[in-house]
Amino acid sequence: MSLINPWNFIFYQERQIVISVTEYAKRELKAILTAKGVSSEKGLRLLPAEGEFVLALDTELAGDHVVEYDGAKVLLVGIEYLKLLKGKMVDCRETEEGAQLFVDELSTAESKR
Repeated sequence: MSLINPWNFIFYQERQIVISVTEYAKRELKAILTAKGVSSEKGLRLLPAEGEFVLALDTELAGDHVVEYDGAKVLLVGIEYLKLLKGKMVDCRETEEGAQLFVDELSTAESKR
């Protein structure tokens, strides 16, 4: 009988946490990258900053959760932030300034549709 290393199991569980990103948000992320002339190897990294999330242009790192849309890596999330995003949804809303991305609770975001 072999023993399971609990650290590997926790790591495996964390890698299974997948954030939810709406089609609208994916389309807007792709539009941002296209407008800036960014190659398909780069994407927008979602990072926590002072109680909110921000986007930064980056390349995929080992262990990243990658969201693809229309052949491009549109959103990159480091494994260290997946727990923060569990039960959350990345979506987009129309504002007076145009489309704006936001991160919301999954149940809250779905009820606003």
